[in-house]
Amino acid sequence: MQSDITTRKALARSQAGMRRNAAFLSDQSGRDVAAATTAFRQLLEARFGAGLPEIVLAGYMPMRSEISPLSIMQGHSGPVCVPVIKGRGQPLEFHRWTVDMPMVEGTFKALIPAQRDPLTPAALIVPLLAYDSNGYRLGYGGGFYDRTLEKLRKAGPVLAVGLAFDAQFCTDLPLEETDQQLDAVVTGSGVVWSKSQ
Repeated sequence: MQSDITTRKALARSQAGMRRNAAFLSDQSGRDVAAATTAFRQLLEARFGAGLPEIVLAGYMPMRSEISPLSIMQGHSGPVCVPVIKGRGQPLEFHRWTVDMPMVEGTFKALIPAQRDPLTPAALIVPLLAYDSNGYRLGYGGGFYDRTLEKLRKAGPVLAVGLAFDAQFCTDLPLEETDQQLDAVVTGSGVVWSKSQ
């Protein structure tokens, strides 16, 4: 029943949020973040090689205890964009981002570019609350990334990779048919490829 899965997901989000907060505040956090961002850059280089400067990379503006992808975004040799919420029930849009551009507050108080310049990403750094070994993630409940990945994948190949602390791993995520798998999740321990890869 829908109400059952909704309740289970709400509980899972609460528990996952506490685990992520604890990891974010731990003494190990800085080392984990540095290792994860290094591993993420290596993954992109290995996947795209000499073509990496042509790849449009979608990152995100970190909120709360999310691992910041800003160093990955700043170091990317190609175009970078960030998500913009168009409205409830719709996929995300992505607009060009540069480190020194003016930003304004968008939906849910996430920062978005003041000037809109839409791009279509070929690789995405995806925020999450929890993940499992099959590449499924638990987000915040809006379904924005699920709708977005479904739309992008219908148009062509796209690499979607989560950025997380090891503590965000979960063995029993409550799932729905609309949930989209990530290709991998990168943590301080390295790359966890989904079992479908």
